Amino acid sequence: MRLGNVFKSGDVVLAEVQFTDTPGTKTRPCVVLFEELGNIIVAGITSNIEMKGIPLTKKEGAIKDSVIKINYIFTISSQAIKKVLFQLSTEKKRIVFTELIRRLNAFNQ
Repeated sequence: MRLGNVFKSGDVVLAEVQFTDTPGTKTRPCVVLFEELGNIIVAGITSNIEMKGIPLTKKEGAIKDSVIKINYIFTISSQAIKKVLFQLSTEKKRIVFTELIRRLNAFNQ
């Protein structure tokens, strides 16, 4: 965990997340997009590499080849985060935010 529970953009964390289609929570990896007032906005990560998203490889730090799901963004509390696994590279963070901005801008067209 970061000093004072401050998480940084690009942190890949292990967190308790609530899925909309099942009761209870599950421990899953996520990418921190930003944090504000103890609320942490994250994008989910899946090891199902058939899903659409941004590839995340073992070489980059993932436990297994995975996909960052830009279409699965949610808010969690800092208490839901169990630990920081690794930090995305500057280039990978740029790819994540560029894709997020592209998708948000698509709604304005």
